Amino acid sequence: MLTVIRKATLSRFLELSTNSSSLRARIVVARMMSSCNQDYDQKVVPKDEVIRFIKESMCKVGTMTEDACIVAHQLMVADYRGHFSHGMNRLEMYITDIEKRITDPTARPQIINDFQAVALVDGKNGLGQVIGKYCMELAIEKAKKFGIGMVAARGSNHYGISGYYTMMAMEQGLIGFNCTNTSPLMVPTRSTKSALGTNPLSFGMSTCDGDEFLLDMATTAVALGKIELAVQRNENIPEGWALGSDGKVTCNAEEAYRVSSLLPLGGSERNSGYKGYGLGLMVEILCGILSASHFGLNIRNWKSGDTAANLGHCFIVINPNAFDCGSKERLTILLKQMRDLPSFCNEPVLIAGDPEKQHMKKIDMEGGLTYHSNQLKILQEISKRIGVRPLKLISKSV
Repeated sequence: MLTVIRKATLSRFLELSTNSSSLRARIVVARMMSSCNQDYDQKVVPKDEVIRFIKESMCKVGTMTEDACIVAHQLMVADYRGHFSHGMNRLEMYITDIEKRITDPTARPQIINDFQAVALVDGKNGLGQVIGKYCMELAIEKAKKFGIGMVAARGSNHYGISGYYTMMAMEQGLIGFNCTNTSPLMVPTRSTKSALGTNPLSFGMSTCDGDEFLLDMATTAVALGKIELAVQRNENIPEGWALGSDGKVTCNAEEAYRVSSLLPLGGSERNSGYKGYGLGLMVEILCGILSASHFGLNIRNWKSGDTAANLGHCFIVINPNAFDCGSKERLTILLKQMRDLPSFCNEPVLIAGDPEKQHMKKIDMEGGLTYHSNQLKILQEISKRIGVRPLKLISKSV
């Protein structure tokens, strides 16, 4: 059955197609065609199928199979842990940057300086996940030898969720930390212009009984990808996430995405947003200043996609056995003390990483990942355009 599109609606679509990003234009199309939507509520995508689709898509545009597997696993893990803004949602950006020859899908990281426990790596404008994995493995190697290892990287690109690299260290019984700078999106306290990125960081340590503390957070109130997802879902955003074109806080997701002026963690100055601003600047020093990558306002605009990003990362790994013995046992006690605290509501006190565990358990019970119908439409467009098998959806297990 043909869908009749009103003239005013069509005019709105044409306006978005001409004056805004292709993302927003596609979202409008998805909304206009909502009457023809398939019901995806009871459909999921198995984790292996997510990896297959991303791997084949990356290989199709020139990525080596080994590197495509690294990217695919990292993006799947992001979605599996509930960080949908940094998972499959980022695939189109990677493909576009490769097609425009802005990112080199075959580049190999190179050590520039190597001095005992520290090293500097040039990513050669390669895939962020490939560079990130290389650097964290190097930091792990140094931590095992010297008790601590620190690696800074430049010449990199978007590297996905920070927690992925932290988990690499935790799996080796070590403490992991990493952070990255990004395109200017944060409006520093008292400013009216974006000057720093979301500049996420992650820190984690495991206990001796399988428990863990795993912090993975942006230094802005929220990552831009979450606003992007709200646009796709036609939802408003909470107050305190972003500013509108008038310089005031907005709850309109489309306006927030268009303006891209995110508030620091904490929000306004009155609500201690200067602390988020301070953390963001700290990340910038560790990543951009130490590595000699682009930094602050020198990094390309998030939506421009016309020059190399040249992002900087920082990876630090600590061997807890280099300190007083029993640290894992003490962490076990600390985490239990936190969880056992009285709660003012019916919800338990959580530890960083607990929400991700709950999300992964839900995914395992349902047999796969649930993606919004608009996200699936975008992925269908990608599969048709580059010529890969579309995602295979299955019915939820429960």
